[in-house]
Amino acid sequence: MKASRLFRSRFGPALLCFGCLAARLQEDGREGVDYAVMKVSRLQCTVGNNRALGEHRAWYNGVFSLVSPDCQETPFVPFFSGLNLEHYFDGRPASDDRAIFFEPRSAPMAFRRINPTTAELHQAATPFYGVESTTRFELRDPYYLDMHFTCIPRKPDLAGNFLGVFWASYINDPENKAIYFLAAGSTLDNPAWVQFLTQQHNRDSTVRNEADPVEIDFEARNPTLWNNLSPLRYSAPFFYGRFRNMVLVFIFKPDSRIRFSHSPSGGGETRAKDGHNPAWDFQLIIPDYQVGEQYQLRARLVYKPWKDRKDVLQEIQRYLQE
Repeated sequence: MKASRLFRSRFGPALLCFGCLAARLQEDGREGVDYAVMKVSRLQCTVGNNRALGEHRAWYNGVFSLVSPDCQETPFVPFFSGLNLEHYFDGRPASDDRAIFFEPRSAPMAFRRINPTTAELHQAATPFYGVESTTRFELRDPYYLDMHFTCIPRKPDLAGNFLGVFWASYINDPENKAIYFLAAGSTLDNPAWVQFLTQQHNRDSTVRNEADPVEIDFEARNPTLWNNLSPLRYSAPFFYGRFRNMVLVFIFKPDSRIRFSHSPSGGGETRAKDGHNPAWDFQLIIPDYQVGEQYQLRARLVYKPWKDRKDVLQEIQRYLQE
Protein backbone atom coordinates (compact mmCIF):
# COMPACT_ATOMS: atom_id res chain seq x y z
CA MET A 1 0.00 0.00 0.00
CA LYS A 2 1.27 3.48 -0.82
CA ALA A 3 2.25 5.53 2.19
CA SER A 4 -0.25 8.21 1.14
CA ARG A 5 -3.08 5.68 1.00
CA LEU A 6 -2.05 4.28 4.36
CA PHE A 7 -2.14 7.78 5.79
CA ARG A 8 -5.60 8.46 4.42
CA SER A 9 -7.03 5.18 5.66
CA ARG A 10 -5.55 5.39 9.15
CA PHE A 11 -5.63 9.14 9.63
CA GLY A 12 -8.70 10.29 7.68
CA PRO A 13 -10.14 12.32 10.58
CA ALA A 14 -6.72 13.80 11.22
CA LEU A 15 -6.64 15.17 7.69
CA LEU A 16 -9.68 17.30 8.49
CA CYS A 17 -7.81 18.66 11.50
CA PHE A 18 -4.77 19.16 9.28
CA GLY A 19 -6.86 21.29 6.92
CA CYS A 20 -7.93 23.48 9.83
CA LEU A 21 -4.35 23.67 11.07
CA ALA A 22 -3.02 24.62 7.62
CA ALA A 23 -5.49 27.50 7.43
CA ARG A 24 -4.50 28.71 10.91
CA LEU A 25 -0.80 28.52 10.07
CA GLN A 26 -1.33 31.07 7.29
CA GLU A 27 -2.16 33.68 9.92
CA ASP A 28 0.80 35.63 11.28
CA GLY A 29 2.35 34.19 14.40
CA ARG A 30 2.60 36.14 17.65
CA GLU A 31 5.90 37.24 19.12
CA GLY A 32 6.74 35.25 22.22
CA VAL A 33 4.11 32.66 21.32
CA ASP A 34 5.22 31.52 17.86
CA TYR A 35 8.54 33.28 17.29
CA ALA A 36 11.19 35.50 18.86
CA VAL A 37 13.80 37.97 17.69
CA MET A 38 17.10 37.35 19.46
CA LYS A 39 20.29 39.43 19.42
CA VAL A 40 23.93 39.26 20.39
CA SER A 41 26.68 41.72 19.52
CA ARG A 42 27.20 40.75 15.87
CA LEU A 43 24.09 38.77 15.01
CA GLN A 44 20.31 39.04 15.09
CA CYS A 45 18.02 36.17 14.21
CA THR A 46 14.32 35.41 14.18
CA VAL A 47 13.43 31.85 15.22
CA GLY A 48 9.95 30.40 15.08
CA ASN A 49 7.56 27.52 14.55
CA ASN A 50 5.42 26.67 11.53
CA ARG A 51 3.32 29.85 11.61
CA ALA A 52 3.63 32.55 8.93
CA LEU A 53 5.12 35.97 9.64
CA GLY A 54 4.74 38.70 7.03
CA GLU A 55 6.29 37.48 3.78
CA HIS A 56 7.71 34.47 5.62
CA ARG A 57 5.41 31.59 4.74
CA ALA A 58 3.76 29.00 6.94
CA TRP A 59 5.38 25.53 7.31
CA TYR A 60 8.92 26.90 7.45
CA ASN A 61 10.01 26.46 11.05
CA GLY A 62 13.56 27.28 12.11
CA VAL A 63 15.53 30.45 11.43
CA PHE A 64 13.34 32.96 9.60
CA SER A 65 16.12 35.53 9.17
CA LEU A 66 19.74 36.10 10.10
CA VAL A 67 21.28 39.58 9.87
CA SER A 68 24.61 41.06 10.82
CA PRO A 69 25.96 44.61 11.09
CA ASP A 70 28.29 43.49 8.31
CA CYS A 71 25.42 42.41 6.01
CA GLN A 72 21.83 43.47 6.55
CA GLU A 73 20.55 41.03 3.92
CA THR A 74 19.54 37.63 5.32
CA PRO A 75 21.26 34.63 3.71
CA PHE A 76 18.00 32.68 3.89
CA VAL A 77 15.21 33.14 1.33
CA PRO A 78 12.78 35.49 3.14
CA PHE A 79 9.77 33.37 2.15
CA PHE A 80 11.35 30.27 3.68
CA SER A 81 13.98 29.62 6.37
CA GLY A 82 17.26 28.10 7.44
CA LEU A 83 17.76 25.06 9.67
CA ASN A 84 14.23 24.05 8.71
CA LEU A 85 13.15 20.69 10.11
CA GLU A 86 11.64 19.51 6.84
CA HIS A 87 11.34 15.73 6.53
CA TYR A 88 11.25 12.43 8.33
CA PHE A 89 11.82 9.41 6.12
CA ASP A 90 12.46 5.68 6.12
CA GLY A 91 12.99 3.08 3.40
CA ARG A 92 9.62 3.62 1.72
CA PRO A 93 9.20 5.73 -1.41
CA ALA A 94 8.58 9.39 -0.66
CA SER A 95 4.86 9.99 -0.19
CA ASP A 96 2.81 12.05 -2.62
CA ASP A 97 0.87 13.36 0.37
CA ARG A 98 2.43 16.66 1.46
CA ALA A 99 1.28 16.17 5.05
CA ILE A 100 3.51 13.08 5.21
CA PHE A 101 6.36 14.21 2.96
CA PHE A 102 6.69 17.45 4.97
CA GLU A 103 5.45 16.03 8.27
CA PRO A 104 7.64 18.15 10.63
CA ARG A 105 6.32 21.24 8.86
CA SER A 106 2.68 20.22 8.77
CA ALA A 107 2.25 18.85 12.31
CA PRO A 108 1.66 21.28 15.21
CA MET A 109 4.83 22.71 16.70
CA ALA A 110 5.09 24.64 19.97
CA PHE A 111 7.43 27.58 20.58
CA ARG A 112 8.99 28.61 23.90
CA ARG A 113 11.29 31.52 24.71
CA ILE A 114 13.81 30.32 27.29
CA ASN A 115 15.78 33.55 27.82
CA PRO A 116 16.84 36.58 25.72
CA THR A 117 19.18 34.50 23.55
CA THR A 118 17.59 31.03 23.63
CA ALA A 119 14.37 29.62 22.17
CA GLU A 120 12.96 26.13 21.79
CA LEU A 121 10.64 24.33 19.38
CA HIS A 122 8.82 21.19 20.52
CA GLN A 123 6.71 18.80 18.48
CA ALA A 124 4.71 15.95 19.96
CA ALA A 125 4.90 12.57 18.26
CA THR A 126 3.89 13.12 14.63
CA PRO A 127 0.95 11.14 13.21
CA PHE A 128 2.69 9.09 10.52
CA TYR A 129 6.33 8.59 11.50
CA GLY A 130 5.67 8.99 15.21
CA VAL A 131 8.66 11.21 16.04
CA GLU A 132 8.69 13.51 19.06
CA SER A 133 11.32 16.25 18.83
CA THR A 134 12.78 19.29 20.55
CA THR A 135 15.07 21.84 18.91
CA ARG A 136 16.87 24.43 21.01
CA PHE A 137 18.46 27.47 19.36
CA GLU A 138 20.95 29.55 21.33
CA LEU A 139 22.67 32.71 20.09
CA ARG A 140 26.20 33.21 21.40
CA ASP A 141 28.56 36.13 21.07
CA PRO A 142 29.74 37.34 18.71
CA TYR A 143 28.17 35.58 15.66
CA TYR A 144 27.23 32.00 16.58
CA LEU A 145 23.91 30.19 16.55
CA ASP A 146 24.01 26.81 18.29
CA MET A 147 21.36 24.17 17.64
CA HIS A 148 20.64 21.13 19.79
CA PHE A 149 18.11 18.71 18.31
CA THR A 150 16.75 15.71 20.20
CA CYS A 151 14.16 13.21 19.03
CA ILE A 152 12.41 10.15 20.38
CA PRO A 153 10.87 7.66 17.91
CA ARG A 154 7.53 6.50 19.25
CA LYS A 155 6.56 3.98 16.54
CA PRO A 156 8.07 0.59 15.72
CA ASP A 157 8.52 -0.95 12.31
CA LEU A 158 9.70 1.97 10.20
CA ALA A 159 10.68 0.57 6.81
CA GLY A 160 14.32 -0.49 6.70
CA ASN A 161 14.50 -0.25 10.51
CA PHE A 162 15.96 3.26 10.37
CA LEU A 163 14.78 6.83 10.84
CA GLY A 164 15.97 9.69 8.66
CA VAL A 165 15.73 13.34 9.76
CA PHE A 166 16.28 16.09 7.19
CA TRP A 167 16.94 19.84 7.56
CA ALA A 168 16.88 22.42 4.77
CA SER A 169 18.42 25.88 4.48
CA TYR A 170 17.20 27.89 1.49
CA ILE A 171 19.90 30.34 0.40
CA ASN A 172 18.94 33.78 -0.84
CA ASP A 173 20.33 34.11 -4.38
CA PRO A 174 24.05 33.72 -3.64
CA GLU A 175 26.51 34.50 -6.41
CA ASN A 176 28.09 31.09 -5.74
CA LYS A 177 25.65 28.22 -5.12
CA ALA A 178 28.32 25.70 -4.08
CA ILE A 179 29.18 24.36 -0.66
CA TYR A 180 32.71 23.42 0.38
CA PHE A 181 33.95 20.61 2.61
CA LEU A 182 37.03 18.47 3.18
CA ALA A 183 37.60 15.42 1.02
CA ALA A 184 37.79 11.92 2.46
CA GLY A 185 41.24 11.22 3.81
CA SER A 186 42.07 14.87 4.48
CA THR A 187 42.16 16.60 7.87
CA LEU A 188 41.84 20.04 9.42
CA ASP A 189 45.63 20.15 9.60
CA ASN A 190 46.12 18.85 6.07
CA PRO A 191 42.97 19.88 4.16
CA ALA A 192 41.95 18.95 0.63
CA TRP A 193 38.93 21.00 -0.39
CA VAL A 194 35.92 19.87 -2.41
CA GLN A 195 33.59 22.28 -4.19
CA PHE A 196 30.16 20.62 -4.32
CA LEU A 197 27.57 21.98 -6.74
CA THR A 198 25.00 19.51 -8.01
CA GLN A 199 23.82 19.73 -11.61
CA GLN A 200 20.12 19.36 -10.89
CA HIS A 201 17.68 18.69 -8.08
CA ASN A 202 17.67 15.08 -6.85
CA ARG A 203 20.83 14.10 -8.71
CA ASP A 204 23.93 12.89 -6.80
CA SER A 205 22.61 15.07 -3.99
CA THR A 206 23.88 13.51 -0.75
CA VAL A 207 27.44 13.18 0.55
CA ARG A 208 28.22 10.69 3.31
CA ASN A 209 30.93 10.75 5.93
CA GLU A 210 34.04 8.73 5.13
CA ALA A 211 33.31 6.49 8.14
CA ASP A 212 29.58 6.03 7.43
CA PRO A 213 28.98 2.27 6.99
CA VAL A 214 25.21 2.46 6.61
CA GLU A 215 23.86 1.19 3.29
CA ILE A 216 20.16 1.79 2.70
CA ASP A 217 18.18 0.01 0.02
CA PHE A 218 15.80 2.79 -0.99
CA GLU A 219 12.95 1.96 -3.35
CA ALA A 220 13.73 3.54 -6.70
CA ARG A 221 10.57 5.49 -7.48
CA ASN A 222 9.99 9.05 -6.22
CA PRO A 223 13.57 10.39 -6.21
CA THR A 224 14.55 12.68 -3.34
CA LEU A 225 17.68 14.44 -2.15
CA TRP A 226 18.26 11.78 0.49
CA ASN A 227 18.04 8.74 -1.78
CA ASN A 228 20.37 10.10 -4.46
CA LEU A 229 23.92 9.53 -3.24
CA SER A 230 27.06 11.21 -4.52
CA PRO A 231 30.19 9.07 -4.91
CA LEU A 232 32.01 11.70 -2.83
CA ARG A 233 32.66 11.39 0.91
CA TYR A 234 33.59 14.06 3.43
CA SER A 235 36.02 13.84 6.35
CA ALA A 236 35.56 16.69 8.86
CA PRO A 237 32.03 17.46 10.14
CA PHE A 238 31.37 20.81 8.48
CA PHE A 239 30.63 22.59 5.25
CA TYR A 240 30.52 26.24 4.31
CA GLY A 241 29.13 28.50 1.60
CA ARG A 242 29.61 32.14 0.61
CA PHE A 243 26.93 34.82 0.76
CA ARG A 244 27.76 38.36 -0.34
CA ASN A 245 30.74 39.47 1.79
CA MET A 246 29.97 36.81 4.42
CA VAL A 247 30.58 33.13 5.07
CA LEU A 248 27.97 30.73 6.42
CA VAL A 249 29.56 27.75 8.17
CA PHE A 250 27.60 24.67 9.28
CA ILE A 251 29.56 22.71 11.91
CA PHE A 252 28.47 19.48 13.61
CA LYS A 253 29.65 17.60 16.65
CA PRO A 254 31.28 14.49 15.13
CA ASP A 255 28.78 11.80 14.13
CA SER A 256 29.30 9.58 11.09
CA ARG A 257 25.51 9.37 10.65
CA ILE A 258 25.33 13.01 9.49
CA ARG A 259 25.03 13.49 5.73
CA PHE A 260 25.26 16.67 3.64
CA SER A 261 22.83 17.40 0.81
CA HIS A 262 22.73 20.04 -1.92
CA SER A 263 20.21 21.25 -4.45
CA PRO A 264 20.91 23.97 -7.03
CA SER A 265 17.23 24.95 -7.12
CA GLY A 266 15.60 23.77 -3.88
CA GLY A 267 14.97 27.33 -2.68
CA GLY A 268 12.69 28.21 -5.60
CA GLU A 269 12.98 31.10 -8.03
CA THR A 270 15.03 34.14 -7.13
CA ARG A 271 13.12 37.32 -6.34
CA ALA A 272 14.18 38.74 -9.73
CA LYS A 273 13.03 35.49 -11.41
CA ASP A 274 16.39 35.25 -13.18
CA GLY A 275 17.47 31.96 -11.64
CA HIS A 276 16.97 29.65 -8.69
CA ASN A 277 18.01 29.65 -5.06
CA PRO A 278 20.03 26.67 -3.84
CA ALA A 279 19.40 24.59 -0.74
CA TRP A 280 22.29 23.71 1.59
CA ASP A 281 20.93 20.79 3.59
CA PHE A 282 21.91 18.05 6.00
CA GLN A 283 20.39 14.93 7.48
CA LEU A 284 20.77 12.48 10.33
CA ILE A 285 20.40 8.73 9.74
CA ILE A 286 19.48 6.65 12.79
CA PRO A 287 19.94 2.95 11.92
CA ASP A 288 18.49 0.21 14.13
CA TYR A 289 16.57 2.81 16.11
CA GLN A 290 14.84 1.87 19.36
CA VAL A 291 11.36 3.07 20.27
CA GLY A 292 11.52 5.35 23.28
CA GLU A 293 15.27 6.04 22.98
CA GLN A 294 16.50 9.62 22.62
CA TYR A 295 18.81 10.60 19.75
CA GLN A 296 20.50 13.92 19.17
CA LEU A 297 22.36 16.21 16.82
CA ARG A 298 24.43 19.23 17.86
CA ALA A 299 25.44 21.92 15.40
CA ARG A 300 26.69 25.48 15.14
CA LEU A 301 25.98 28.06 12.47
CA VAL A 302 28.69 30.69 12.05
CA TYR A 303 27.77 33.85 10.13
CA LYS A 304 30.61 36.34 9.85
CA PRO A 305 32.58 38.35 7.28
CA TRP A 306 34.63 36.20 4.94
CA LYS A 307 38.38 36.20 5.53
CA ASP A 308 39.84 33.00 4.14
CA ARG A 309 39.75 29.24 4.55
CA LYS A 310 42.24 29.37 7.40
CA ASP A 311 39.70 31.39 9.36
CA VAL A 312 36.98 28.83 8.57
CA LEU A 313 39.19 26.00 9.86
CA GLN A 314 39.87 27.94 13.05
CA GLU A 315 36.12 28.20 13.65
CA ILE A 316 35.78 24.45 13.15
CA GLN A 317 38.54 23.70 15.65
CA ARG A 318 37.11 26.15 18.17
CA TYR A 319 33.69 24.48 18.15
CA LEU A 320 35.00 20.91 18.16
CA GLN A 321 37.18 21.69 21.17
CA GLU A 322 34.30 23.10 23.25
